[in-house]
Amino acid sequence: MSEPAAVPVHHAPRGFVRRYIFSTDHKVIGLQYFFLALFSVLVGMLLSLAMRYHLTNPDAKVRLFEMLWPDGAAGGLMTPELYLSLMTIHGTIMVFFVLTTAPQSGFGNYFLPLQIGAEDMAFPVLNMLSFWTTFLALVVLLAAFFVEGGAPLGGWTAYPPLSAIPAAGPGQGMGMTLWIASVGLFCVASLMGAINFITTIIDLRCTGMTLARMPLTVWGWFVTAIISLLAFGVLLAAAVLLLLDRGAGTSFYVPGGLIVNDRLLDHKGGSPLLWQHLFWFFGHPEVYIAILPGMGLVSQVLSVFARKPVFGYKAMVTAMLAIAVLGFVVWGHHMFVSGMSPYSAIAFSVLTMTIGVPSAIKTFNWIGTLWGGSIRFETPLLFAAGFVSLFVAGGISGIFLGQPTLDLYLHDTYFVVAHFHMIMGVAAIFGIFAATYYWFPKMFGRSMHSALGKAHFYLTFIGVYLIFVPMHSVGLAGNPRRYPDFKEFEFLAELGGAHTFISLAAYFTAAVQLLFLANLFWSMWKGRPAAANPWEATTLEWTVASPPPHDNFGGVTPQVHQGAYEYSVPGRSRDYVMQSEP
Repeated sequence: MSEPAAVPVHHAPRGFVRRYIFSTDHKVIGLQYFFLALFSVLVGMLLSLAMRYHLTNPDAKVRLFEMLWPDGAAGGLMTPELYLSLMTIHGTIMVFFVLTTAPQSGFGNYFLPLQIGAEDMAFPVLNMLSFWTTFLALVVLLAAFFVEGGAPLGGWTAYPPLSAIPAAGPGQGMGMTLWIASVGLFCVASLMGAINFITTIIDLRCTGMTLARMPLTVWGWFVTAIISLLAFGVLLAAAVLLLLDRGAGTSFYVPGGLIVNDRLLDHKGGSPLLWQHLFWFFGHPEVYIAILPGMGLVSQVLSVFARKPVFGYKAMVTAMLAIAVLGFVVWGHHMFVSGMSPYSAIAFSVLTMTIGVPSAIKTFNWIGTLWGGSIRFETPLLFAAGFVSLFVAGGISGIFLGQPTLDLYLHDTYFVVAHFHMIMGVAAIFGIFAATYYWFPKMFGRSMHSALGKAHFYLTFIGVYLIFVPMHSVGLAGNPRRYPDFKEFEFLAELGGAHTFISLAAYFTAAVQLLFLANLFWSMWKGRPAAANPWEATTLEWTVASPPPHDNFGGVTPQVHQGAYEYSVPGRSRDYVMQSEP
C-alpha cells in the first residue's frame, strides 16, 4: 500500500493584518463569516424585538427609538414607515447575512477542505474577496438607516413598481438604492463562493475520497453551491434591471400610464410581475440554500451520536439532488395571489407537493438513523433533533400554503410568517447551533459547557414553539402581516392577547440566547481543553490537531479507505473506524 503523499508545507503568514484580516486561509475566512453572521443575527433579532414591542404597545413612546431613528420615531413614537423599514432590514439581514452566510460560507469554508483532505479551497484569494464583498454588502445595507429618507420599506422582496420609482415615498430614495446595491454585492460574493466550493469538491478530494465516501455535510455544501451558482445569477440580473429602472429611465418593471404622487410617469411597457418571477426563481431555491447545509450537518450529527451508519446514505444524496432540481420549478406558489392562470397554479401546486417527497425521505432516514442506536444525548444531538422537529412542523403548514385556494386566504396573514420562520428560519438556526456545539472543539481546541448548552437547547426549543404555534392560529384568524398596529380593526381586537403572548415568548427566547453568547465566548478562552476526537467521529477533520494547523494536514495528504459513517463495525476493538484507517 502506498504511503500518503507529501506536499509542500505552507507556513502561516506573519503579521496580524495578513494573518487575521486579509487572510487566504479557509479556516480564518470561515471564522470571519461565522462572526459576521453572529453580529448580523443579533442586529436582526433586536429589530424583530422592536417590531414585536410596537405591535403590542402601538402608542408607547420609546426614547431609544427616537435616538436610533430620529426621522421615523418623532417623540419616541414609531411611525408605520419606520416599522416597515425595520421589517425590511430584519428580513434582508436574516435571509442573506445569517441563513445563507453561516451554514454555507462559515462552516462550509472552515470544514470542507478538512473533510475532503485538501490543504485549502481551490481559489484562496477569491475566497478572501468573497468574504470582504459580503462584509461590504452588510455595511451598505445598514447604511440605509442613515441616509435621507431612511431605510426602504418594501420588505425583503422589494416589489416594484414602488421600489423602481425613487420619488414614490419614504424609504424609496437612497435607502432603496442602497438595498439594491447591497443585494447585488451579496450576489457577487455568493457567486464567487459557489465557484470555489464546486471546484474544490470536484478537483481537490484526496486519494480514496470518492463521491460515495464523502460526508453528507460535503454533499450539502456541494448541492447548495450548485443552487447558489444558478439562483444568485438570476437575482443579480434582476437587481441590475431594477437599478436601471430607478436611474436610467428604463421600463423593465414599471408599466405605462402609472401615476405616482399626482404625476404621470414617463414609463411604458414594463411588468411588475417580471420582478416577482425573477425574484422568486431565486427566492424559493434560497430556502434550500439556507436549509441544505443544515440537512447535511444533521445527518452527520445524528449518525455520530446514535453510533450507527446513516440510514440510506444513497437515498439521502438522491433526495438532496432532487430537492435542488425541484426547488427551481416551484417558485410560482409564491405568486398564487398575483392573478396567475388557474392552470399554472395547479401545475405549481402539484410540483410543490412533489418536493415534499425527498424531504420526507430525509426525515424518515433521520428517524431510521436514530432507531435502535446507542444514543448519546449531547448538546449537538439535541439541536439536530430539534432541527428535524421544526422542519417537519414547518413543512406541515406548508402543505396548506401549497393549495391555491387556501393560499388566497392565508397568503397575506401571519400564517405565512409562522410557516417560513419555522421551516427556513428557526430550523436553519438550530442547524447552526448544532454545528457550533459539534465543531467548537475542533475550531478552538476547547469544549463548550455541556449543562449550559443543554439549558440553551431546551429553553430555545420551548420558546420558538411558544412563538410560532400561536402565530399560525393568529394567521388562520385572518390577521394581516406587515401591519404596524391593529387598533383600527375591530375584528382583530380579540387577537391582542395572542400578540401579547407571542411578544412575551419572543422576549423570553431572545433572552435565552444570552446563555449561548456567554457559553461561546467564555469557552473560547476558558473552556476545558478538548480531547483530540471528543465525539469519537470518523471524518478527516478529527485526524488533525485542534485547532488545525495552517496547512491542515502537516504537509501529508491523507488517504481515505472507509466510508464516512463506519460505526458499530463488527470485529473492531472500538465502535468506529476513521476514514483514514486501512
